[in-house]
Amino acid sequence: MAEPGAGDPLEAKSGKAPMAQRIDPTREKLTPAQLQFMRQVQLAQWQKTLPQRRTRNLLTGLGIGAVVLAIYGYTFYSVSQERFLDELEDEAKAARARALERASGH
Repeated sequence: MAEPGAGDPLEAKSGKAPMAQRIDPTREKLTPAQLQFMRQVQLAQWQKTLPQRRTRNLLTGLGIGAVVLAIYGYTFYSVSQERFLDELEDEAKAARARALERASGH
């Protein structure tokens, strides 16, 4: 019988493939070749996920930009709909006209 993990792709007891172990390069002494291999694997994983990450970042940026433009547009729309100051100005003109009529004696 072969030792588990010694060339046998399946562990003898459970019938499952052996799991990769996490290695902390700061605690364990690794050879330069092992460190280089780790860097290559990390780079390959990063490059594999780069298009997905780029697409997600682009969609997130477009979504945030759309929300900002919507808020900006709604603000301009709601400010243009305000007639509050126009009504006050009309009332002030009417009050001035009444005051001038009283002052002139009519």
